[in-house]
Amino acid sequence: MKISYLALLSLALTSGLSQTVSSQSLYVSRDFTAENQFSGNIEGPSFDKAGNLYVVNFKQDGTIGKMDANGQGEVFVTLPNQSIANAIQFNSKGEMLLADFVNHNVLKVNMQTKEVSVFAHDDRFNQPNDICITKKDVIYASDPNWKDNTGKLWKVTPDGKTTLVLENLGTTNGIELSPDEKTLYVNESAQRKIWKYDLDTQGNVKNKTLFHEFTDFGMDGMKCDKKGNLYCTRHGKGTIAVLSPTGKLIREIPLKGKSCSNLVFGGKDKKTVYVTLQDRRGMEEFRVETPGK
Repeated sequence: MKISYLALLSLALTSGLSQTVSSQSLYVSRDFTAENQFSGNIEGPSFDKAGNLYVVNFKQDGTIGKMDANGQGEVFVTLPNQSIANAIQFNSKGEMLLADFVNHNVLKVNMQTKEVSVFAHDDRFNQPNDICITKKDVIYASDPNWKDNTGKLWKVTPDGKTTLVLENLGTTNGIELSPDEKTLYVNESAQRKIWKYDLDTQGNVKNKTLFHEFTDFGMDGMKCDKKGNLYCTRHGKGTIAVLSPTGKLIREIPLKGKSCSNLVFGGKDKKTVYVTLQDRRGMEEFRVETPGK
């Protein structure tokens, strides 16, 4: 079939325009939910294996919200004993694990019965703040003391046993594993530093190294993409900083809100980043080139 010059030109222009539009749409934040759908403690977005998105403190503190693809939500469960969660992770069994900063717990939710139980408790916790979990279901938890600008790092094994890994740290907040689970990233909000630690096959933490240091604003949650780039929320600045595996700042993605608290990769291709905003009490989203880990 013969195609005229004008048809070829039109096809080229259309293709170029589509590529340009697609390129421009990357790293551009837009609303995912309406404002004021959550409390001011909105945090901890996380997807289960079926692709359902859960976020803490929907409508009010002490709840876990379940969101649909259009940014509409409902209360999935209300936590007992006035517990309030900061972070959500899912283990290999599909159980929901929550960092409960009020009662110093890591909680477990049965997704079928919605029963909430205490998975781990330690009176020495300041407050489990953010958690990450390995493929072997080992949890690492940041534990800040905001009044003293200090913090700890904990490990929780699959049987619920707690081990104090590190203490006398700065205000430990965001925490994340590299895709190969050989590196653990922990940030200190008040000190504006991100540290990286080596993890051995037994999950032991060693070789503390400064990964990146900012000169302004705080930090909160962090997540890695498949290439090992670290996406870090700049709380107060309203951007997501993207750092290479060597700690180099690749880009900062501006958001509409300023108080970004955490983020997660999702969507069918895991190339959509969903961000929780405490000042807007809602969520924004943007597209990226590399899927989440």
